[in-house]
Amino acid sequence: MKFMKLGARPDTFFSPSDSARSVYTGVATDLQILVGNCLYHLHKFPLLSKCLLLQALCAEPGCGDGDVIELAGFPGGAEAFEACAKFCYGITITVSARNLVPLRCAAAHLGMSEAADRGNLAAKLDSFLASCLLRRWKDALAVLHSTRHGAPLCEELGLTSRCVDAVAVLIASPAASMPAKSTSASPWWAHDVAELGVDMFWRIMVAVKSTGAVHEKTVGDALKAYARRWLPNVAKDAEQPFDDAAIAADDSVKQVTTRHRLLLEKIVSLLPVDKDAVSCAFLLKLLKAANILSASAASKAELVRRVAWQLEEASVSDLLIPSVSCVNDMLYDVDAVAAILDEFALRHAAATAQPAQPPAGSPDDDSPARSGGHRRSRSDESVGFDGARRSSSAAPVSQFALARVGRLVDAFLIEVAKDPKLPVDKLLAIAEAVPDSARPEHDGLYKVVDSYLKAHPEMSKSARKRLCRALNCRKLSEKACSHAAQNELLPLRVVVQVLFSEHARAAALSGGPVASDSDLPSNIKALLSSKSAGSEDDDADRVDEQRLRVLASGASPGDDWSVEGLRRAASKIATLRMKMEEDQDDDDEFVRKAGLSRSASLRFRAFCAIPAANPKRMLSKLWPLARSITADRH
Repeated sequence: MKFMKLGARPDTFFSPSDSARSVYTGVATDLQILVGNCLYHLHKFPLLSKCLLLQALCAEPGCGDGDVIELAGFPGGAEAFEACAKFCYGITITVSARNLVPLRCAAAHLGMSEAADRGNLAAKLDSFLASCLLRRWKDALAVLHSTRHGAPLCEELGLTSRCVDAVAVLIASPAASMPAKSTSASPWWAHDVAELGVDMFWRIMVAVKSTGAVHEKTVGDALKAYARRWLPNVAKDAEQPFDDAAIAADDSVKQVTTRHRLLLEKIVSLLPVDKDAVSCAFLLKLLKAANILSASAASKAELVRRVAWQLEEASVSDLLIPSVSCVNDMLYDVDAVAAILDEFALRHAAATAQPAQPPAGSPDDDSPARSGGHRRSRSDESVGFDGARRSSSAAPVSQFALARVGRLVDAFLIEVAKDPKLPVDKLLAIAEAVPDSARPEHDGLYKVVDSYLKAHPEMSKSARKRLCRALNCRKLSEKACSHAAQNELLPLRVVVQVLFSEHARAAALSGGPVASDSDLPSNIKALLSSKSAGSEDDDADRVDEQRLRVLASGASPGDDWSVEGLRRAASKIATLRMKMEEDQDDDDEFVRKAGLSRSASLRFRAFCAIPAANPKRMLSKLWPLARSITADRH
């Protein structure tokens, strides 16, 4: 650490008593000055020649040689005043980064400027600060730290702003002295800057961004380091919220929350424009903290917008935001996730409407990191940020990102569906907020429905039907269809749709004609129509469901419903259908017997609707059918 010595005479100050200080010169003192609890016995000539304040006070009427001049509220206290007095006597004093600020404030208060005497203390301190201390990283930070004491006077003298600008220049300068080893992925300067108070940190980061010489990813890493240092919800081992405003024993929880809220909102206001400057996980941690601290609506909205901008990078644990609402007892804040998905849908819609608009962070944008390295004004930076916000909403969304978001939302819903307090409307709002193209298959959504039905066994029939409307049975995989066909929690209509969809898939795999809704047997259609009309009797519903399953399968409930069984049955059915068509073309007499033919056809369709895989059972069903056809022909 650099230091400067002023004066050449030895120190002759002494203490005649516990609360008094004097100087030995061989001449009687004629000036008494009270600073705090210490009374100084000094001489007028050396002090008045360099201090305009003392000149004015001694010139006031009624001020005699025996009067005591009291300097109430003296900046820096008795220690700073004694150093200034020693300078006036020519006694050697040492100036360093630790005591420069209180000395400079004391010199300004006493009026030790060039107007009082050439080469006065204030000018020497300013010269040392500019030529030495502000050019070295550790010294500049030490001076900046000390400005928190007597902050109003430091601001008035310009000390704080000079230190902030100097630190920003050192950060942005490629020739800045870097430590030999870096212990983290954060920038080399982030750890030191993280020890500053939130106001000072905010000013430095604004100054750093305005230089245009620091990449925004570096700025984002510094913000993460600062948040980990002071926000307890972001760091696992956070200590106390501020260095210069440490929480006293009598501080209330409300005061602590207010300080944390201020810190959070400052960090949000400093978030870089570039999409990849900060991770989505970090943004969601900030959003969790914003919920806990009741941050401003503007800060929450900005975080929601930024998360939606890079939602495909999130994980399920990131989206599980604890609920702090007193209105409901839900475990997680699903409203925040719904707001994120609404913003994501707007982003997707904007990208679809304006596919040619370049995304933020391209070489054509006005981000500080690509502004040619010149210093930009704060207003220009604000305009550039607003422009980047507008362009970010129209950033293109790839199909890979859409599918990733779809899987993310389904996995999130599987977790929150286990909450017994979650209303079905909120679940559906999140499930339906994802674009259709984000879900190539609905297996994840089926797991959501299944988990919700298991966690809410008391659901009414209408609520279960409303929940299952979000499910597209045609997008279920074979494994999901096999599970859904045996799921007793699903509504009857959904089970039939799943079975019919699996039958259509099996028919398509066997090369036969693809089934349609009109191919359903008439007895199943009748049951479905009666179910859609509504039934108030739960016992009757269960009986109808059992009848439907038996009629649809044409066999006992113990048949093999596996996918392979469906494929084998579909192949046999296709062969039998072809033989029947050939026999029908050859024999006109069989056609004339319409009643019996229709009866056989109905029996055949009842079997074909849900084929069984057991060969013995299939033959037992086909044998009476073939026997009746032969009897008709003869």
